[in-house]
Amino acid sequence: MGLSSPTEAEASATEAQSQTDASQTGLRRSMEARHLVMIAMGGVIGSGLFVSSGYTIATAGPLGAVLAFLIGAVVVYLVMACLGELAVAFPVSGAFHIYAARTIGPATGFATAWLYWLCWAVALGSEFTAAGLLMQRWFPGVDVWIWCFVFATVLFTLNAISSRVFGESEFWFALIKVAAVVGLIILGGAALAGFHPLAPGEFPSFGENFTTPDGLFPNGFTGVFVTCLAVFYAFSGSELIGVAAGETANPGANIPKAMRTTVIRLMIFFVGAIVVIAATIPYEQVSVDESPFVTVFSMLGIPYAADIMNFVIITALLSAGNCGLFSCARMLFSLADEGHAPRAFRKLTKRGIPMVALCVSMLGGLASLISSVVAAETVYLVLVSVAGFATVGVWMSIVASHFVYRRTFIKNGGDLSTLPYKAPLFPLVPLLAFALCLVSLIGIAFDPNQVAALFFGVPFVGACYAIFYFKYGRRRSLKKAASGSAAS
Repeated sequence: MGLSSPTEAEASATEAQSQTDASQTGLRRSMEARHLVMIAMGGVIGSGLFVSSGYTIATAGPLGAVLAFLIGAVVVYLVMACLGELAVAFPVSGAFHIYAARTIGPATGFATAWLYWLCWAVALGSEFTAAGLLMQRWFPGVDVWIWCFVFATVLFTLNAISSRVFGESEFWFALIKVAAVVGLIILGGAALAGFHPLAPGEFPSFGENFTTPDGLFPNGFTGVFVTCLAVFYAFSGSELIGVAAGETANPGANIPKAMRTTVIRLMIFFVGAIVVIAATIPYEQVSVDESPFVTVFSMLGIPYAADIMNFVIITALLSAGNCGLFSCARMLFSLADEGHAPRAFRKLTKRGIPMVALCVSMLGGLASLISSVVAAETVYLVLVSVAGFATVGVWMSIVASHFVYRRTFIKNGGDLSTLPYKAPLFPLVPLLAFALCLVSLIGIAFDPNQVAALFFGVPFVGACYAIFYFKYGRRRSLKKAASGSAAS
């Protein structure tokens, strides 16, 4: 399916049309740039940083973990640059699959939508499970699945009220965990520099833990290679700005502003946090059983700091889950709006909430109840891997859509100066992003803890294409044939 590239007049018309999209679909443009930034930050800063970063350090080593997160930061910048141009051109809710459908083809759009839904449905499970595991610190006698159920109820309620309430609550939730990350960087950095008056014992100096008994890379550079998917999962959520575009006021101005702010903050927070953690905790002592953040604050000796941080991290995990549930519901709504999902998903409450889509999305998150009963620690890594696969797949779809969009825009005589926002260094940015994402998928084949993502993810994508062809593609072909016969 080809893309109709807009001229300058058409670009202005698209922007004007985007202001009325909400009234036509029932969704409301009630979020500002600050909401977009905090929704993206809230979606990103979750279990990937607070919990599974321990797995990254243990597998890649301290220096390898820092390198992996630097690679992740670069990929996020590349993807967000592509996303910014597309989100301004097509400011619609659940935007990713629409980008792909209008540039690459409807089947790819269909697969992208369900892949992203899978990403956050599975991520919901990992967030709930991680939060339940952390609750064991205070309530070791309460099963993890009970906490999963409680947290699911809270998030469902927040999402069911209104998008404005969701955006405002996420703004404040995200502030809490951003403060936690900043606190870790400042206090942990000061301690590594020698200022740690409350530490109960010896505190490592900066760089001490980077040299391990097995060298700078204890598991070789392969350790860095295989952890890239987990790191990309840690950065997943930055693309939520595109999902929320359909409920954003003045998208032409607010989306690019939110993109730039989000990328800068993520690079500082994520890379800074992982440097402090890797320099503080010996790599052989980290795991997913306890958050590295809790470990660092315990080592600092700040009274009750570990318990406070445990609470903050649980709040952060629920915040990320809150964003994930929002994203799942909007993606199903958008699919139904395109005619590629049951029409029931288009039904909205008086407050503009796609309630049926919200309920179905929550069912995906409740899969965590099963995982937390079977083997919480083991299944958590599998959930992270599957969510990581889906995230990378969607990122590849975004950058491929941008590549095709820009080429078609120029081919049709479009003037780049008329674009409200354009990604730099085309075509290098989308091509490099696509290549790095593809390499990360290849890498997980060498990690027994993550290879399940390929066994599940690849058939899932194939099934999406097959379902689209048999259910929608053939119908489209029959309509074209019928119209051609009528014309003749």
